[in-house]
Formats: sequence, structure tokens, C-alpha cells
Amino acid sequence: MATMESLIGLVNKIQRACTVLGDHGGQGMSLWEALPSVAVVGGQSSGKSSVLESIVGRDFLPRGSGIVTRRPLVLQLHKTQSGAEYAEFLHAPKRRFTDFAAVRKEISDETDRITGKTKQISNIPIHLSIYSPNVVNLTLIDLPGLTKVAVEGQSDSIVEDIENMVRSYVEKVSFLTLASCYMTFDAKMYMTQSKPNCIILAITPANQDIATSDAIKLAREVDPSGERTFGVLTKLDLMDKGTNATEVLEGRAYRLQHPWVGIVNRSQADINKNVDMIVARRKEREYFETSPDYGHLASKMGSEYLAKLLSQHLELVIRQRIPSIISMINKTIDELNAELDRIGRPVAADGGAQLYMILELCRAFDRVFKEHLDGGRPGGDRIYGVFDHQLPAALKKLPFDRHLSLKNVQKVVTEADGYQPHLIAPEQGYRRLIDGSITYFKGPAEASVDAVHFVLKELVRKSIAETEELKRFPSLQNDIATAANEALERFREESRKTVVRLVEMESSYLTVDFFRKLHAAPEKKPEKNGHPPGPNNDHFHDTSLARIGSNVSAYIAMVSDTLKNTIPKAVVYCQVREAKRSLLTHFYAQVGRKEKERLSAMLDEDPQLMEKRTQIAKRLELYKAARDEIDAVAWK
Repeated sequence: MATMESLIGLVNKIQRACTVLGDHGGQGMSLWEALPSVAVVGGQSSGKSSVLESIVGRDFLPRGSGIVTRRPLVLQLHKTQSGAEYAEFLHAPKRRFTDFAAVRKEISDETDRITGKTKQISNIPIHLSIYSPNVVNLTLIDLPGLTKVAVEGQSDSIVEDIENMVRSYVEKVSFLTLASCYMTFDAKMYMTQSKPNCIILAITPANQDIATSDAIKLAREVDPSGERTFGVLTKLDLMDKGTNATEVLEGRAYRLQHPWVGIVNRSQADINKNVDMIVARRKEREYFETSPDYGHLASKMGSEYLAKLLSQHLELVIRQRIPSIISMINKTIDELNAELDRIGRPVAADGGAQLYMILELCRAFDRVFKEHLDGGRPGGDRIYGVFDHQLPAALKKLPFDRHLSLKNVQKVVTEADGYQPHLIAPEQGYRRLIDGSITYFKGPAEASVDAVHFVLKELVRKSIAETEELKRFPSLQNDIATAANEALERFREESRKTVVRLVEMESSYLTVDFFRKLHAAPEKKPEKNGHPPGPNNDHFHDTSLARIGSNVSAYIAMVSDTLKNTIPKAVVYCQVREAKRSLLTHFYAQVGRKEKERLSAMLDEDPQLMEKRTQIAKRLELYKAARDEIDAVAWK
């Protein structure tokens, strides 16, 4: 089986790689979250920093009043067999620190780099690795100290902000189930998934009432069974005389599934004198061994024992979680591969491959466009709406009543006769009235052409937006849109000419049978009480004019019915049919003649999408490498 060093070292390595890619925990379930670690939780002035320095054996953390830890510090300890102690930061990988006073300054400077010279906090962690023969293999996450009151220079929400950050590392996280074929919208709900891999190191000062401990209160809320919580009592040497913490340390006052550990930190005087941490460890051991209150617990007290206890438990948790971690990694690899397939793989550099890709993308767009027209997607029905509603409504609104009024009929017939009135029937007057009426049909005919044109243009826009394969290529989208719209303009012009011809055909040759039937129909006799024709009744009599208007109106109604049927046929034939058949024909010919550089420009991707693909590829590489390394180490 794998050794403790190899397992914890592997987790440290994967955590560092995750952080480089922006996955640094506290943000929901991810690979970083799946890796076991120890989160250090405590109130301000609880002794958190002193505990960590005791475990490391070095004085390296910033000190001061108020909130000193303003960013999570991921502290990875690596035990070496011999040699000098040194530290490395992930943000400065080429620099090795042997002076731990410089480590303290670097932590402060790196904190200020993100938060500024303020007292605000950030959830972006600092990664620090320490290599020393005086440490055990262990990963600790030092979180900002819990506080109850905001001080000057801090926002009013700082108390809540710190607690939320700490909770994001240690508590159950919520996520919304987004897809379930068995759940209705109302039935979707928030589900919870615990973080069993996060061990809580709850730091509590012994000279305060444990019932008011911020760390214990939070640990009890997020880990009510206590299976993830290790309790640490600090400042045992500062308790009032005559009092002790044996009930807590023996698990009688507040029981946890893991033993409590007492710690005696350096005094402020020792800190001011720069007392060596190794000497401080020895003093701590002597304190417990000689204490009448804690002597019987001495073997399980102190920072050295705490470090070994945490290291052993962390190794155990890692070993237990390996199957679930590998399962999570495999699932994520599948999801990342699917996402890469969705957004598209990188574009080939070969000109022939690029041309093939462009043509395939055009065909994908063409399929979506035809689906809109044929009813597979919405939009094509709007063309039928032009023919079934818009065209008939426009025909009904034509001003035939005004054109065929008695006054206008008299005017047109008179003008058509010229100086010599007609003898039997005013044929020239009829023709002029009919020609003038038919001219009105050009408006609705051309309006139908334009209406269908705008529908087709909108379907082109929608089809481009709905073609998933095209979304990564904004330049090609513009090229296709331009080519398609130019083709639609050509189709519109041809359609306009065709429908105008249809109207003009009706004027060029009238349907003679219509008028022969009118002439053959029996003429109505005048009423008995009617006045017989007299010398003052001429061919402009209202009755004659009304009959002429009525006859022309009937003929125009017949023409209207004809055009109502033929205009849609012409529009569909010239515009819709051609759009389905040859929308990008000219574009294909142009693309085939383009140089490789121009093809590359057409496949120029959205920079944000390229960056997204790069990040996904890096994460995919990380997850695959993590899986391979876990497999290799776990079964040694």
C-alpha cells in the first residue's frame, strides 16, 4: 500500500495544480474540495497562529491586532530526511525562502496584493509549502479568525463575510438540481452534499468558557456528530489558579469522536525574545509532564502530538476517500470531454481541412434554416401568415370604391371618348377604368414580396444563432449572414419582377368571356313608375354610369381572386424555394477560391471561447494526470 508520505504528498501536488487553474476551494464541489485537508477554525486571539507555528516549529506568520489572516493560507508541510529548512510560495515558484522572517513579510505582501492596504478579506488562498526534517507530512488551511465586531476600516458585513468564508470550507454545501426527468419545475429543490473530506481543527482558548467558543459553536453546526472535528485547547497555562480543563480534555464536558488536545503556546515575552520554537516545544512537553492536572494526559498533549495525530488521520481519510475521489475525477473527465465536444475542438491548420470545416459549418446552418421553413422549428408559418392574412387584408383595403364612384367613372369615360362620344358601349372607358384599377394591385403584391423577404432575413439571423457549431466563429457568422442576405436580396428582386408581371398580364389582355356573359345577360327593364327616356337623358345617365362601375368592379373582383392565388405561388417559387435550394451557392463558390490566410480569418474564434477551451483542456489534463497518479500511488 502507499505510504503516508506519498499519499499526502500527492494530495499536496494536486491541490497546488488546482490552485493554478483557479480551483482553490471554498466554491462548491470540485477536485480541490474532494481532496482531504485540515481547516483551522478559531476566533480572533484564540491562538491559531501560535498552534500552526508550533506544528511547523518556525515563527513565520504575521502578527498584530484585529484581523491578521485576511486570505486563506494553504500550508503544506513536507518532511525531509535532512538538510536545511526552506519554504516556497506557489505564486513565486522560482524563489526559495530560508529566512522565515521573509516568509512572514511575503505573506503580508501577497495578502495586500489582493486585498490592498485595507482590512478586507479575500477567499483567494495563499499556497505555502515548507520543507523541514522537523515537521510531519500534513496539509492545513488557516482561515481568517471568527469575530463578533467590525473594527474601524472594515465593512459592516465583515463578521458575516468571515463566517461565510469559513463555512464555505467546512460546512455542507447546497446546489440546485438542474436536470431530472422525473421532477417537475415545482418539485425541483435544493439538495445538499456534505464535505466529508474536510477535517475541522477547532481552536479554543482554555481561559474562556467553551460554551461561548466561536470555533466549537460553528463546528457543532456543520458537524453535529463530531466525526470530522478535532478540538484543541490553547492557553492552558493562562487559566485562573485553581481551575483546569481536564473535563474538556478527557471528553466529559464536550465530547467529540476524536480526542481533545491541549496546547501551551509561547508567551508574549517568549515571542518578544524570539525564543526558538524547538525550545518552546521542549518547554511545552515539560509543562504537561510536570503538571499535576495534566500529567496523566501528557503523552497525548502538545503540538508535536497534535501534528502526528492530524497527519495520521489525514492519511487515513485520504486512503478511505480514494475510490470516491477517483469516481468524481472520472465523472468530471466525461463532463469536460462533453463540454469540449460542445464548444468544438481546435481548428486545423491545414487549408484543405479549414475549407472542409467551413463547408460543414455552412451545411449545419443550412439544415437549421430549412428546419425553420419546413416546420421543424418555428418561424416558417409566418410566411403562410403573409399569404393568408396580410395579402387578403391589403387587397380589401384597395380604394376601388373611390376609383369606381359615379363621378370618377363619368370623368374617365368622358376623357376616354375624347371629342367623339362612343356609339354603343364606352369600350375605351372600360379599359381605362380596368387598367387604373389593376394598377392598385402592385402595392399589395410588392408588399407581400417584402414581407416574405423580412421573414427570411429573420430566419437567417435565428438560424445562425441556433447553429451550435457556428457560435465559436463570429467572423464566419458575419460572412454567412452577409452572403445569405445578399442572396435574399437577389431573390426578392426576381420575385418583385415576377409579381409585377402577373399584375401587368392582367392589364395586357382582358378576359373577354367575362364581358360577353355580361352582354348576354338580360337587361333589367325600367320600373312601371319610372320615367321613359326623354330628350334630356343621355349616355351619362346615372344608371348607365352605375352599370359601368358595377361591371368593372365585378371584373376587378375576379382579377383580385386570381392574384390572391398566383402572387403566393410566385413569391414561394422565387424566394422561398430558391432560399431552400441555393441560399449559399454563391458563397460556396467564393470560399473555394479563397487563400488559406483568408480561410483562417473566417475561422477566427471568439477570444473568450478560445480561452475557455484552453482552460477546459488544462483542467482535463489535470484531472487525467491526477487519476493516473492516484492510481499509481494508491496501490503501491
